[in-house]
Amino acid sequence: MIRDVLKMGDPRLLRVARPVTDFGSPQLRALIDDLFDTMAARDGAGIAAPQIGIDLRVVIFGIASHPNYPDADAVPQTVLINPVIEALSPHEEEGWEGCLSVPGMRGWVPRFSHIRYRGYDANGQSIDRTASDFHARVVQHECDHLDGILYPRRIRDLTRFGFTEVLFPGRTLSDD
Repeated sequence: MIRDVLKMGDPRLLRVARPVTDFGSPQLRALIDDLFDTMAARDGAGIAAPQIGIDLRVVIFGIASHPNYPDADAVPQTVLINPVIEALSPHEEEGWEGCLSVPGMRGWVPRFSHIRYRGYDANGQSIDRTASDFHARVVQHECDHLDGILYPRRIRDLTRFGFTEVLFPGRTLSDD
């Protein structure tokens, strides 16, 4: 089912989400299905449960390609529950980000360029991966939602934050 996405300003987006304890449950499977439906309907690269008002540490992400990021490598379709992220290098890369909860806007956001992320899938099976570049950016962006952080809080130079149609005139970009 396609769910409404909360927008920046909604206090529910600022909460720290609760850990999942009920792996494999019908409720968790329904949540994951709704997240995938909602992400697909809005042409997103990822989405977190808090963005649809569910206070659980669940994110999904994955794209084969995305028109907003034509040079980005594919990101495997992933359900990641109770994630932990570790920077594998202090090196950061800056890049444009958008968000389904911040529609119509883009910001230039620094992110660690090489990370390790761990967590669980829907059945409670362990996930342990390393990621670089765009894949690492997507994971960090989505996991920030679980701690009540929207990408504008990460922007260091607010002159590089604005409305998509002003920053990129003539281009049609989704909110991803």
